[in-house]
Amino acid sequence: MPLTPIGTALGAAVLIAATALPGRAQAFADQKTALVDYSKADLEPRKACQDLNKFKSKEIAQITATPMPADAAAPAHCRVTGLLAPEIAFEVSLPAKWNGRFYMIGNGGHAGEAMDDPGRVAQRNQALQLGFAFAQTNTGHDARKEPGASFVLSNPQKAIDYAYRAVHLTATTTKDITKDYYGQPVSRAYWNSCSNGGRQGLIEAERFPADFDGIVANAPWVDQTGFTIGAMWNQKALSAAPVTPAKLALVADKVMAKCDAIDGLKDGLIDDPRKCNFDPARDVPACAAGADGPDCLTSAQAAAIAKVYSGPLSNGQPFFPGYMPGSEAVMPSLFGGGSGSGWMNMIVAAQPGAKPADFNLAEGTMRYLVHKPPQPDYDYQTFDFDRDIHMLDNWSKLADAKNPDLGKFNKRGGKLIMTYGWADSILQPMAGVNYYQQAVQKNGANTAEFFRLFMVPGMAHCGGGIGPDRNDSVTAMIDWVEKGKAPDSIVASRVVNNQVVRTRPLCPYPQVARYSGQGSIDDAANFHCVAP
Repeated sequence: MPLTPIGTALGAAVLIAATALPGRAQAFADQKTALVDYSKADLEPRKACQDLNKFKSKEIAQITATPMPADAAAPAHCRVTGLLAPEIAFEVSLPAKWNGRFYMIGNGGHAGEAMDDPGRVAQRNQALQLGFAFAQTNTGHDARKEPGASFVLSNPQKAIDYAYRAVHLTATTTKDITKDYYGQPVSRAYWNSCSNGGRQGLIEAERFPADFDGIVANAPWVDQTGFTIGAMWNQKALSAAPVTPAKLALVADKVMAKCDAIDGLKDGLIDDPRKCNFDPARDVPACAAGADGPDCLTSAQAAAIAKVYSGPLSNGQPFFPGYMPGSEAVMPSLFGGGSGSGWMNMIVAAQPGAKPADFNLAEGTMRYLVHKPPQPDYDYQTFDFDRDIHMLDNWSKLADAKNPDLGKFNKRGGKLIMTYGWADSILQPMAGVNYYQQAVQKNGANTAEFFRLFMVPGMAHCGGGIGPDRNDSVTAMIDWVEKGKAPDSIVASRVVNNQVVRTRPLCPYPQVARYSGQGSIDDAANFHCVAP
């Protein structure tokens, strides 16, 4: 997808809205070494594309089928678009030569993306080139007309559609259309998406286990309501004690100096930030009383940064995870392009009075989705962390993807891969780790036979950061579903100026990658996965 600099909180919010895209994940990059030749596409339609204009189901309010000639970007295909009542836009694109498989992507932030968004078109074209039937939805609203979560003002049903209904209905309807077109059912169905799209994928596994055979959930928004409370917590702390880019760079330098070598290798990466016992009040120079400057922290600033790391407390107890040491690093490769601290524009406002993207997203959730009826002028400063956390419970039941019971998904043979960057500054990485650990507790010791988590040191949200951030979890998933080969590791690469400068294995949690002691530390071949 095209990369643009991160400039303002609004721009950052737009990036969050795009995080359904695999971005740098490089779906299908390992196709040539796959155990399955999923590019073999020799199945042909059994009817004319225009005949799909007559396809009917009880949910379809509108349908249009259009033959699309081959061009430089995509092979000839039949593009079917329409609406599922009330306003769920959907698309399924069906190649003239089909590999028998179905591939669907999700949505970022509060969704509402256009079907012809360039990043989404690029993913559609890539899937079509390999012979997949490709599907997508806007979840029931157009963000260009109803920005953020304001879509509920026109129809409260849109909240339910956004939470879970639109993805499920689109998946079942477009698979039925695919079957009608080719005269045979989909052999395998795959989901691949990031952020809110990861949340959507987890909800599919939890609530609609028959929809997909393989789900890749990258940096999933597991707990939308927990994130919302965390973003308000951070905003309160940092509004009272603002920090500058220079101060964030200072903190980042001190974090790396203290924690880089904890894993036994000084390589510019923090392998597991949980082992980084960093205290900004102790480990960063303190400003003299009454003074302030770029090379020190005031006691209030140190306390505010510590609150971002700790996450919100309620009645004196930890309520939701904070962000990890290393996520504040000055990154030459942020999600969406540009460089700067991973916190800037996401957690920390660029200008006084501005809203960073995380808080902007949380405020919209509070105002329009949590409150019934919506309260567009809700002031987060009135939120009491000891008293009000249950205010979000009803929305949590609809939208959060934190039910660890995946028994039905497992029973029907489903496979799930989750990835998370340890340096993510949009969604808290421990939300993913905690969910996986809860899933192991709920589903038993054999959970890894159908669900694996891969943590990515130094990676920001869905890509970018200072670590190897490009990997092909989709091919690993197809090999797992169709050949029974569970991914024992996934090779990730870091690319600078179109050159691979480092590769590392990603290991199934809780395993970690350890250097063998010989050869380049930039070559994955010199690392192996071991128990921590």
